[in-house]
Amino acid sequence: MVTDHVRRLIEHPGALQVLEFAGGLVQLVAVKAFYGGPLVGQDLAFLRRHMPNVDTRVAAIYRRNRPIIPRGDTVIEADDEVFFLAARRDIRAVMSELRRVERDFRRVVIAGGGNIGERLAEHLEHSHQVKIIEHSLERCTTLSERLDRTVVLHGSATSKRLLEEENIEECDIFCALTNDDEVNIMSSLLAKRLGAKKVLTLINNAAYVDLVQGGEIDIAISPQQATIGSLLTHVRRGDIVNVHSLRRGAAEAIEAIAHGDKQSSKVVGRTIREIDLPDGTTIGAIVRGKEVIIAHGDVMVESGDHVILFVIDKRRIRDVERLFQVGLTFF
Repeated sequence: MVTDHVRRLIEHPGALQVLEFAGGLVQLVAVKAFYGGPLVGQDLAFLRRHMPNVDTRVAAIYRRNRPIIPRGDTVIEADDEVFFLAARRDIRAVMSELRRVERDFRRVVIAGGGNIGERLAEHLEHSHQVKIIEHSLERCTTLSERLDRTVVLHGSATSKRLLEEENIEECDIFCALTNDDEVNIMSSLLAKRLGAKKVLTLINNAAYVDLVQGGEIDIAISPQQATIGSLLTHVRRGDIVNVHSLRRGAAEAIEAIAHGDKQSSKVVGRTIREIDLPDGTTIGAIVRGKEVIIAHGDVMVESGDHVILFVIDKRRIRDVERLFQVGLTFF
């Protein structure tokens, strides 16, 4: 799960978080709006006028760490953290409106050849230039046997000389993925100082994540936050098939399946405008078979639809679960 999380971030340069729903048909992406971006200083209604052929829904905006429920007249400001939903094919187009487009990552350096580092290299080595730095000689031998195209380097990721010898200034993204927070943070800071364009750091102590992200370190990842969603899926009530924890657990994105009919269900047979959503909850999209329908007020929910919701107030989770529980009359 952590490997997939990192891989999606590498595939979407500039994203802070990339989450998938309905088998990857829909993605929820968090980006920081940059000063000078086409949408900065414009209201959200402008996005639809400006991109008439791309359907997207801004699910939430965080401004100075406070959530804002987006409306058509909400104006996006520089440094806003914007969460938007769109069909996978449209993600790049929407990102380009919020921030300057970054070129694809090609050269990847991974610090740490453990399970996560090895799997990431395996995913990327046929489409990217990948190097792994691993301090254990025995592990280096194993990695060189298992991986096809990845260059395996024996040494310390905190060695300035090694990083300079390997031309770290030409690296598009440096991923520190060892099991030692101190090594990850120090190697990331050193790589950034020596010219790596982006650094992504795995931090096991969740309390450190907010301290380091956004400064020298571009993206900090907590393994607990990357994996907790799969656990939450099992404890949520109703037919909840996907849960993603957002903003260090402050919010949740939920994929629920609507069942029943208009009599037995609180959502089936109703338009999104008619659904009595708990405060701080928005419906972002509906997936019907292979069709992605971005949630506008007049969209009707049908039985079997996958409904993707964004909940910024976790105290309302129980209310959201109740929405998708079918009444006894259905049986």
